[in-house]
Amino acid sequence: MKYEFPKNFLWGAATSGPQAEGTFNKKHRSVFDYWYDVEPDAFFDKIGPAVTSNFYNSYKEDLAMLKSIGFNSFRTSIQWTRLIDDFETATIDEDGFRFYNDLINEALKLGLTPVITLSHFDLPYELYEKYGGWESKHVSDLFALYAKKCFELFSDRIKNWTTFNEPMVVVEGQYLYQFHYPKLVDAKKALQAAYNINLSSAKAIKAFKDGGFDKNGARIGIVLNLTPSYARSEDKKDVQAANFADIFFNRMFLDTAVKGKFPEELVEVLSRDKMLWESTDEELKLMDENTVDFLGINYYQPRRIKARDDEFDESKGWMPEKYFDNYIMPGRRMNPYRGWEIYPKAIYDIAINIKENYNNIPWYISENGMGVEGEEKFRNKDGMIEDKYRIDFVREHLECLHKGIEEGSNCFGYHMWTPIDCWSWSNAYKNRYGFISLNLENQEKTIKESGYWFKEVAENNGF
Repeated sequence: MKYEFPKNFLWGAATSGPQAEGTFNKKHRSVFDYWYDVEPDAFFDKIGPAVTSNFYNSYKEDLAMLKSIGFNSFRTSIQWTRLIDDFETATIDEDGFRFYNDLINEALKLGLTPVITLSHFDLPYELYEKYGGWESKHVSDLFALYAKKCFELFSDRIKNWTTFNEPMVVVEGQYLYQFHYPKLVDAKKALQAAYNINLSSAKAIKAFKDGGFDKNGARIGIVLNLTPSYARSEDKKDVQAANFADIFFNRMFLDTAVKGKFPEELVEVLSRDKMLWESTDEELKLMDENTVDFLGINYYQPRRIKARDDEFDESKGWMPEKYFDNYIMPGRRMNPYRGWEIYPKAIYDIAINIKENYNNIPWYISENGMGVEGEEKFRNKDGMIEDKYRIDFVREHLECLHKGIEEGSNCFGYHMWTPIDCWSWSNAYKNRYGFISLNLENQEKTIKESGYWFKEVAENNGF
């Protein structure tokens, strides 16, 4: 069967400033820079963010490589800690401005459409130390100031902006499950941070629209990681548990971004449990009036959910697991390196959900991919990594995405994670995701078999 995608479909991949650029000439530390400084042992092989993929120095050659494997677009982020010199006034760092300005111009020169994210987990450490980061509404004002500065500097050329990347991961990693600095377990702070990030996104959107930056077809969205929740059975209790997991992990940001309102059921539960965030009518109105123009959706894995078998022990504090339990489904397909289930059909379910429940808003796959450890063992005698598993993974997901598009879902692109193997937070380079491999010792970059396959897909607008 031939799978053909819509005209002007975006083909490419996504990376981020902190995961690709390195810290060269960066005046301020992000929370990840700080975490590595104080706890290098927490990072795989003790590899930190100093060099990563050297994109700061090699962006011209790197972008040319992306073009050579068929990309017509790519996503990266501006680092708040690189562009801004003084966070309270949003004055710019000249070197940071020069770098992003040149990067954008080079991408456009090559015919690559840049999608730019404003925050990709890399909160300035100074703002965490001073104010508690996303726990603070002052930081949301500073974020809006930074966003406005970015629009002023670059919106003459950038037509696709996104405010945050995977804000739910900030909530989970920093405040619930201890996989991002400061590794707290504090649901009250988690929920206030979730509220404040939603508010920050709306304030940035307001700055975008009030400043008239949405002229000439420019638009602003958000990138959310959606993990569809599937109930263990059709039993009422299992279905209710899966519904709560969906409301908490997906809809807390999705509903607010698109509909301007938090899910009523979530607000009811959090109010009853005395866990609701601090809000004002004015803030809620601002969120209601400043919703996104489009969505970026990162999809990697589903959630399998069952009802709890026992009462949740609240002696150590509230957690969302009070209302559900995770379920290990027998016979599920796994990526053994990452410990994630491979379930391509969920990408179709996401497409239909957006079509039916979110006004069929324009959206695209902003990340999807497969991390594999020890890829060097698949390198052939000619020096190319034969990653057929990645080709199969992408093909299967594209087939399911295509079905959703055929049924009317308004999807305009597919970006894999990631173009060039990049630094992945505390996992560093443990798992590789790229179409292009990176030799950490000499920074040599070579195209994998999947990169050549993707070039054909992109150039044919299908397969």
